[in-house]
Amino acid sequence: MRNLADAIENFIIRQLLEDSEDTVLVQRNELADKLSCAPSQISYVISTRFTPEKGYLVESRRGSGGFVRIVRVTPPNKEAKRRETAQALLEHWAHRGMVTAREYALLKYMLEIINADEKKKITVLQNAISKMMQVR
Repeated sequence: MRNLADAIENFIIRQLLEDSEDTVLVQRNELADKLSCAPSQISYVISTRFTPEKGYLVESRRGSGGFVRIVRVTPPNKEAKRRETAQALLEHWAHRGMVTAREYALLKYMLEIINADEKKKITVLQNAISKMMQVR
């Protein structure tokens, strides 16, 4: 039998693949009922497997009607990941409507003036989008 954490992760990833916006809303209690597990197990999987380092941003709202929004911030296919640049990532976000035209222009300018390697630029870009999501 598969690990419960793997089953939860696979369920969420399938939902992300079905959604053309690279975003999924998860209600812990509903998902826990559907998968016959505790809501804390859902929280554990989200906090350990859907991290910025793995290409995801997570926004959580607690309370009645609370939800967890998981956003995939990197392109899903492996080929794109191998040759990923900060500019390609930014274009992916713009194409998916994850950033406005104004945010795109500002972030693009920021990438042009930063004196850093691609890995550092991607990290800076991911941090910027994370901070922007907290404001919305």
